[in-house]
Amino acid sequence: MTAMSEIDTPLRLGLLEGDGIGPEIVRATREVVDDAVEATGLSPVQWVRLPLGHEAIEEYGNPVPEQTLEGLAELDAWIMGPHDSASYAPEHRVGLPPAGAVRKRFGLYANIRPARTIEGVRSVAPAMDLLILRENTEGLYADRNMAAGSGEFQPSRDVALAVGVFTRAAIERIAHLGFEIAAERGKKVTIVHKANVLPMTMGMFRDVCYEVAAEYPDIEVSDEHVDAAAAHLVRAPGDYDVIVTENLFGDILSDLAGELSGSLGMAASVNCSDTQIMAQAVHGAAPTLAGRNRANPVALFNSAAGMLRWMGRTQRYSALRRVGERIEHAVADTLRAGVATSDLGGLASTSEFTEQVRARLHRW
Repeated sequence: MTAMSEIDTPLRLGLLEGDGIGPEIVRATREVVDDAVEATGLSPVQWVRLPLGHEAIEEYGNPVPEQTLEGLAELDAWIMGPHDSASYAPEHRVGLPPAGAVRKRFGLYANIRPARTIEGVRSVAPAMDLLILRENTEGLYADRNMAAGSGEFQPSRDVALAVGVFTRAAIERIAHLGFEIAAERGKKVTIVHKANVLPMTMGMFRDVCYEVAAEYPDIEVSDEHVDAAAAHLVRAPGDYDVIVTENLFGDILSDLAGELSGSLGMAASVNCSDTQIMAQAVHGAAPTLAGRNRANPVALFNSAAGMLRWMGRTQRYSALRRVGERIEHAVADTLRAGVATSDLGGLASTSEFTEQVRARLHRW
């Protein structure tokens, strides 16, 4: 990540539009970020558009071309739209999907996925404000556990194996971040694992997290098996503040939490290392909605807001935090006013919802 020497130095942000509804919601997110930056009094963002997915296959013969990866390395942060790798030709489905490739290339070890209910949005869980911190580089996701290739193997037609990797260094890293985030929120961390059936790998994850917890005596810490945590999320999501878990469990639980908040279209996330960060909505490319102006852009709006707030936190640029907060406030205010897309029970199109958010950005 390039460093900003002063607050007025323009941000250089990457745009990866992706597939399906990606181009629509990424372009809408750019408009919202531009307006929020202007309303906060900062220099305009310098946007750099880089190909990904079907567009990149057509241009470079690769869904994640080296040219795109090299371009990302020169930028302050990136906004990634969803990809639809299932629709790629077989030769382009080999190896990591686009998001996984970018995460692995830049060591984006932390996937930060907030979930909260917003007034005006019908939700299964009326009182929820939690954050799921997913370790992003190893665990039970076999596609990112090897130096080269996948950790899945098929020695015969009737046998398939997958490797799960857990290392002390990665667990310590994600645990420290979880406790640091909890110190700024509700001072409560729940470690989610499955150590009762995977005592070595998951037991190590749980135990190392507790070792790290000893360095944060002001944070309340507990642990739950993942199946119990899933049931607990449905019954009483308000009991949680920060959940720290491994890769696969974090993916599943955050989708559940997003749906509990009203729709998977609400589920925001950022992927980060200690120096680089990418905004990416949790949901997929929804190809059946592509080009119909019906997609819910909330998840990507709030992902971009979270990215900017995180940059403000880690680089001590308070103005960027205010930009992110301005976006989140405008989105919530729009939803409270009863403006919503069809997945939330509303009638607004993507462009109509975006216009309403943009209008509110200048009122805060």
